[in-house]
Amino acid sequence: MSAPVCVLDASVGVKWFRDEPGSEAARALVEGHIAGTLTIVVDTLFGYEVLRAASRDAEPRDAIRVWSDIARLELITVPLGEELVSAAADARADLSCTLYDAFSAGLATLLEAPLYSADVRAHGAHPGVRLITA
Repeated sequence: MSAPVCVLDASVGVKWFRDEPGSEAARALVEGHIAGTLTIVVDTLFGYEVLRAASRDAEPRDAIRVWSDIARLELITVPLGEELVSAAADARADLSCTLYDAFSAGLATLLEAPLYSADVRAHGAHPGVRLITA
């Protein structure tokens, strides 16, 4: 039996590396992925965005540690392609967010999977979104 699938926006991944509201819930998701009880799927932009935000206030070389931690998780990463770009464009229109922010929502729609996000402004109106804000 395979583990349930969910899509994470980078706003949740950043919480793995920072102590802020919602970090405990975000870490529980990644612990489920590590344990094999949950499968986390992300879009290609996830790694870049988490790396940028998680290492913003750190020493420059800390980016290597952050990237190493992300890579070790072996998240399923979906590359950009026509189907994902189309789904993101639809999500952008539905959510009135940037195309950049719409990729995780579009991916969740394609996979018929829940979207976890801490970005209320971008994803609050996505059907079935699970917001991690506190």
